[in-house]
Amino acid sequence: MTQWMTTLLIVWAVPTVVLIFLLIYKSTLTMHEDDQLFLDDAESQMAQEQAELMQRMDKIQPYIRGLGVASGVLIVMIFGLWIYDGISRM
Repeated sequence: MTQWMTTLLIVWAVPTVVLIFLLIYKSTLTMHEDDQLFLDDAESQMAQEQAELMQRMDKIQPYIRGLGVASGVLIVMIFGLWIYDGISRM
């Protein structure tokens, strides 16, 4: 049973590490996000940059959700198998 547990922990670690990197990337994107309304044509470049930033954040959001769900499901499976292994050894 410990081989299964080790394998599941490795399988869980992969999406979790990718999720962490995506969350760090998203946080660096949001550091550059402005909460301003651009009304002047001179600031249209800044408005375009904000629109591009929002597109990037919208593009990675489904991956963040999917990896979060996968990581959560895998950790629940690992915990369940750990409990089952402990009960079966009694």
